Amino acid sequence: MRRRLVLWSGLSVAILLVIGGGWLVSLPSAPAAAKAPPVPQAEVDATLVALKPPKRARPVVAIIGINDGTETTDYLMPYGILRRADIADVTALATSPGPVTLYPALKVQPDATIADFDARHPDGADYVIVPAMRRDDNPAALQWIRAQAAKGAIVVGICAGAKVVGAAGLLDGRQATTHWYYRSQLQERHPSLRFVPNRRFVVDRGVATTTGVSASMPMSLTLIEAIAGRGKAEQTARELGIASWDARHDSSIFAFTRPFALTAIGNTLAFWNRETLGVALEPGVDEISLALVADAWSRTYRSRVVTFTADGQPRRSRSGLEILPDTAATSGATEGALGSAIARRPVPALNETLQAIADRYRADTADLVALQLEYARPTALGERRE
Repeated sequence: MRRRLVLWSGLSVAILLVIGGGWLVSLPSAPAAAKAPPVPQAEVDATLVALKPPKRARPVVAIIGINDGTETTDYLMPYGILRRADIADVTALATSPGPVTLYPALKVQPDATIADFDARHPDGADYVIVPAMRRDDNPAALQWIRAQAAKGAIVVGICAGAKVVGAAGLLDGRQATTHWYYRSQLQERHPSLRFVPNRRFVVDRGVATTTGVSASMPMSLTLIEAIAGRGKAEQTARELGIASWDARHDSSIFAFTRPFALTAIGNTLAFWNRETLGVALEPGVDEISLALVADAWSRTYRSRVVTFTADGQPRRSRSGLEILPDTAATSGATEGALGSAIARRPVPALNETLQAIADRYRADTADLVALQLEYARPTALGERRE
């Protein structure tokens, strides 16, 4: 009986290996990167017109999150960019009182709840920014987003936040985009949606959507340009370390490939070789650089990021958001590994982080992270390796 069990177990493992191997072989190799063509000026102009503030000269921007799981960079990047531009009143919201747990890293205390916001702005926001959320069907979030759209707000779905916007009923019959991993899922859920390839963001009748996590930067800069003009957007872009923020994008290099799968599987199976990286929260920390660095390191399948303060108390970010530490001490984390990148401007911080990941865990892991962020890092992404 025991021999038979061993034989069947061995056969099952062999079958799984054959099936898994066949699946891996069926995946495409990493495509070669190509330079995306520029967006026609008429399209750029139409996008800016479509994003003009619908209500106020100084618009009100609400960024909504759910308390038990909102994507880190989707939530913090638009907040930090729009706050530092100082061309709108920007509020970070949660569906319920208490902190917002961000994923894959960080925890923040939002400025207000959606109920607080409604009491303060009964006529609604000018713009509602919807990050990716662990749940696409949170009833409070969906009801509030629908209500804001009905009051005339322009709704902006960042990355997989498009799924939340779709669940609120705002994508049917519209053109849209989303993170490469969720394209098919979004189209299956909303058959009348018209997916637009090769654009980092798409605007259609009061609803904007973007591609992956990193697209919240060009989307935010485009909002600044629509609200306050090209000069203000250029000034903010220099502060971020980015030269161009139009919608050009090569969708073909972002896909589920064999190198992506092999690296994710390999890093996951090496469970004994994990690192916890500690970040000391300092007063006035740039929440954008912090988000990008913590987000990237937490997507390696090799490391996770924890924040700490010596006294265990929160710290205010550059734009005034309260960031809660994970612990009052490093608790065995590798301290100081990320500090130099967080001190840099956001785009250099991300590029430095991806290079540091490549140096620490090999270039294929840096590519794995960049692909998750839907970000064409300066070298390597799309580059074939033997």
